[in-house]
Order: sequence, then structure tokens, then C-alpha cells
Amino acid sequence: MQTLYRSTRDPKGQTITASQAVLQGLSPDGGLYVPTSIPEIDLDLNELKDLSYQDLAYKILRPLFSDYTDEELHLCIDKAYGDQWDTQEIAPVDYHADNAYLELFHGPTIAFKDVALQLLPHLMTVAAKKNGSDKDIVILTATSGDTGKAAMAGFADVPHTQIIVFYPKDGVSAIQEKQMLTQTGKNTHVVGITGNFDVAQTNVKKLFNDKELAETIAKAGYQFSSANSINIGRLFPQIVYYFYAYGELVKDGRISVGDKINFSVPTGNFGDILAGWFAKKLGLPVNKLICASNKNNILTDFFNEGTYDKNRPFYVTSSPSMDILVSSNLERLLFYVSGEDANKTAELMNQLSVSGKYTIDSDMRAKLADFAADFATEDETAAEISRVFSADKTAIDPHTAVASKAAESYKANTGDDSPLVVVSTASPYKFPQAVLNALDAKGKDEEGLEAVKFLHDKTGVDLPATVQRLFDAPTLHDTVVSPDEMKDTVVEILK
Repeated sequence: MQTLYRSTRDPKGQTITASQAVLQGLSPDGGLYVPTSIPEIDLDLNELKDLSYQDLAYKILRPLFSDYTDEELHLCIDKAYGDQWDTQEIAPVDYHADNAYLELFHGPTIAFKDVALQLLPHLMTVAAKKNGSDKDIVILTATSGDTGKAAMAGFADVPHTQIIVFYPKDGVSAIQEKQMLTQTGKNTHVVGITGNFDVAQTNVKKLFNDKELAETIAKAGYQFSSANSINIGRLFPQIVYYFYAYGELVKDGRISVGDKINFSVPTGNFGDILAGWFAKKLGLPVNKLICASNKNNILTDFFNEGTYDKNRPFYVTSSPSMDILVSSNLERLLFYVSGEDANKTAELMNQLSVSGKYTIDSDMRAKLADFAADFATEDETAAEISRVFSADKTAIDPHTAVASKAAESYKANTGDDSPLVVVSTASPYKFPQAVLNALDAKGKDEEGLEAVKFLHDKTGVDLPATVQRLFDAPTLHDTVVSPDEMKDTVVEILK
């Protein structure tokens, strides 16, 4: 049976295929694409411990991308999960300080975004052929630090594509910025903006919905698409590693098939944890999804109080990929907990746009029982990095530390002793200064690559190849614009 997709804001429920949704990214009405029904997957949980990551990805993604042929999907998966990863496992599980840690930083940019963004370019180019598109695809995206680099690494020099990444000039780590500004590829373009991530993301959405701009670039032979987690080609590949982690725990004798487990997920734009929610809907025995936020704890307040209010201070923290006040993917969850009511979803999104906040009713709140939520302050994040390092000399990055701290708080507050997996989203080498500061280690006042050297001395862990290359990589991008110059910048880049 084919899985079709509809917009979260379309009361008529008009449908398109998976490949069309991948190609478009964002619905023309501003909504996000969701499947018209959650498909069944052909998977026995007893199989998990014996499946390779690639085979598992095929089993889970096959019904979600149902208009791709078996051959097309296998080809996309094989290209995405090959020798560009530093481990054949792709997403191994390790154990530290009484928790399991799902390591999602073994790809080419040492962050979890690689898992989906190594696959998306192949899904997208196949989608273009399937739908007879004669236009080059322009990937237009905003990044809070990791998406931009991971997207460029995936799309670099892919034929018939261009990728334009906007990032907050003073809102990413030195290593994140270095990775982006040294990105090779004739089709890659990086632009800093004098504003925060929410400004970048809001303006990118406006560009997507700008009909005049769409007509202008169409005449030049281009069409927009997105690499943000609003694209189902970004969102659904993340489901796979939740199932893979479960299989690893079974293989390691930590759980038996059928046991429920918890996941603690560092959360900003809400895509990663939403993938965990979809995993549960597809049959994974998940008890709680712990939504872990940093000092920008808007999601914590939402889950605990039922009000989403972005009218609050914006903080730049040591976990910049979570420095977000508008969590785009939450719209998909709102659609489901509203009873798939597109009018209600559109109304809430309009309230957010007009007044900066909305409150959900008691019926919707009752349907959020799959989630728990907590946050970590900057001091708590640093203390968690130190605690885990003291346990077995393992360094974790600040985002992982936020999730680890939220996991410890959840266990202490609830007494829930279910096996727990902390989703580890980035290598500590991506945020070396923050880790050194937390450990009060030599070199804590250094930045960028100098901090990397000191962290290497402290941990003894081999430098990832992508970091090693940064020491000699020249800066290839240096454009910085104001938010109101973003549209003109896109036009100029595309000539």
C-alpha cells in the first residue's frame, strides 16, 4: 500500500507522494508534510540484533518512501551509509556512568545530522527524476550549527543542485563555523547573518513562501527545496537509529525483546525527538521520550504547562544547536494531538506568528503522555560533562550533557528505572572549549583548533578525520549580511 502525504494546515487533506514531499520540502500553505496514516513495517523486533544498519534502514524506510522502487531505495541507502563513516555500525551504543549512549557522531561532520543528510541528497535527486523535474534543486536552509555543514557535506558537487546555508554569525561554535567556512564544492554557499537562528529560520520560511522569488528563480531554471528537518527526507531517516539502539541493547544483554526503554534527547527544532515518537508509533517499545532543553527552555515549559511562548530572552549557550525559540517540527506533533485537525493546527501556528504564543487545550495535553521534559542550566551542563568524565574518562559534548542531565533528573524525580538511552548528538571535538571549561582543564581559554589540541591531550581520543583536515583547510566563504538582505543574497548567488 502506498503511503501518501498531506499538509498539517490543509483542511482538504490534499495528498502527494513521498518523492513529491521530499522534493518540495515545505507545503505551499506553510504547513509540514505528514503521512495520511502511519504505515506498518515488516519487522519482527527479534530481528533487530542481527540486522545491519543498512538493512534496518531499508525495512523501516520502505513503507514511508513507498513510491521509490526497491532498487532506488537500496541504492540511496548504500550511498548514504558507506565508507564515509568511521564505523560500520553507523550508530554504535556505548555505556558510561550507568547509562547507554547512542553515538550519532561517526559521520563526515561528527554530528547526528549526518545520519539523515548523507541520505537526503540521493532521495532528492531520485525524486527529481521520478517527477520529471527539469529544474536544478536549490537547497535553502538555516542552521543553528550542524545542519548547514552536514547538508553541504551531503550535497557538495551533487549534479543539478545548489545549496545555500544561512547561519547566525555569532551563534555557533568556532569549530562549527570553521567547518562551514572551509566547505568545498562549487555548488555550496555559506552566508552568515547578523541575527540569531530563529531570525534565520523565519526568513528562510518567508523565502520559501515568496511567490515572486519562486517565479524569478524558476525562470532561471531553479526550484527551492529544504534540508531542514521540516523535510520528510530529513525526518524519517532518524527513526532508524532508535530501532538500531534497541537492537544493540538486546544484543548486549541489557534488555529482552519487548522491554520498554526511555530515550533522553537533546532538543532544539524538535525533529530528532519527533523521530523517536514516530518510532514508537511504528512499534518500538518506548516508554518515555525525555525532551531535554538548555537554558532556552521553551519546550520544557510547553510540555509541563501547555503554553508555547517565544516572548522570552534568547540565550547563546554552550549547546548552540539547541539555541532555538521556534521549534518547527513541533507543528507535526500538534497536528496529531489535535486529532489531525488541520484548522486547529493552522490556528495555533497563526497565534504563534501574531502574538508569539499559544496554549493547547486539556485534551491535547493529555495526548502528550509519551513525553517528559526537563532542562539543564549552563552550570548543570558543565557539571554533567565533568561527572561523566570522572566516571570513566569519557568526554561528552554539551548537547549530550544536556540530555544526560535531563535523564538523571527524570530518574530522580520519577523513580522510573526503565533502561535509558541518552542520544549523543555530537563529538566533543565539535565543542572543545566548552568541554575543556567543564573539566577545568588546561587550554580552557583557547578557541577553535587550539582548543581541539588541548582536548586531544586531555582525552587521548583520536581526532576525527574531518577535524584533522581543518588544520590546513583554507576559508572559502566569507559573506555576512543582515536578515533583510537574505532575499537579495539568494538572487545574487543564483545570478
